[in-house]
Amino acid sequence: MSKPVKAAVFGTGSWGTAFAMVLADAGCDVTLWARRAGLVEAVNSTRTNPDYLPGVELPRTVRATTDPAEAAADADITVLAVPSQTLRGNLAEWMPLLAPDTVLVSLMKGVELGSAMRMSEVIEDVAKVGQDRVAVVTGPNLAREIASRMPAAAVVACADEAVAQRLQAACHTAYFRPYTNTDVVGCELGGAVKNVIGLAVGIADGMGLGDNAKGSLITRGLAETTRLGVAMGADPLTFSGLAGLGDLVATCSSPLSRNHTFGTNLGRGMTLEETIAVTRQTAEGVKSCESVRDLARRYGVDMPITETVVEIVHEGKPPVVALKELMSRSAKPERH
Repeated sequence: MSKPVKAAVFGTGSWGTAFAMVLADAGCDVTLWARRAGLVEAVNSTRTNPDYLPGVELPRTVRATTDPAEAAADADITVLAVPSQTLRGNLAEWMPLLAPDTVLVSLMKGVELGSAMRMSEVIEDVAKVGQDRVAVVTGPNLAREIASRMPAAAVVACADEAVAQRLQAACHTAYFRPYTNTDVVGCELGGAVKNVIGLAVGIADGMGLGDNAKGSLITRGLAETTRLGVAMGADPLTFSGLAGLGDLVATCSSPLSRNHTFGTNLGRGMTLEETIAVTRQTAEGVKSCESVRDLARRYGVDMPITETVVEIVHEGKPPVVALKELMSRSAKPERH
């Protein structure tokens, strides 16, 4: 009988913890790394993460530690589940501790500020590994639902299909169904840009603009994402799948979505500072919207919804004014 896959999960937010549970349910031995000793004690003694997933009992094959070396030791899979903008600094600290052949898995849906690098590119840059050692898990994966073992599907993307298949087997459970894909660019962009569109839809909901507006923003947001993806070499079909449309719909329609909730508060008239103050976890689109706009400008791609989100979130433009400007853009064919 083969020994179980050993997995390290760096990050004990809701998605990192939920994915640790998925890996354990699939038969892996999982070590969670957390910065705070109190959270480690809670996981190990009560089998719960009271800060991010209260009331959810974790499998006994999940244990926690504050020691990154202990977490990383001999791990076949190393999962990175920290806020996107902290990845570079954290990974530089952890890199000397990583097992030599471990597969580095990104759960993060963001684009790095300044460099406009996707998370897999940051991992390759910092860890000095090839594309065959880096994978991405993405899709319509609201952490609270997965932690409740509600049915969900996902995409495991890696340039090396055999690596994607190994990771697929390591996280396949009765309630979590992963598919493989080799289009890492498309899968990551789908996950990052949907957060920006989720903010836009949340703002519209907060303003009470109705379901027609929501449907229009989702559809035109998907068109923006696809245009950028194609310009960057992604397969356009990826955006009609789980990493594109699937994730976008879940984010734009669920009250569990951090980005949608953040946008709703802005649309209701809260300031950026007030909204940040009442938001417990990272809404990745708040910072990544600027990076996505940078990518769009770099590739010469028109992304008016993204531009509008940046203007509202970071430049103080009132949502009512931004909406009027967005609606008064020149008329075009739909497939422009």
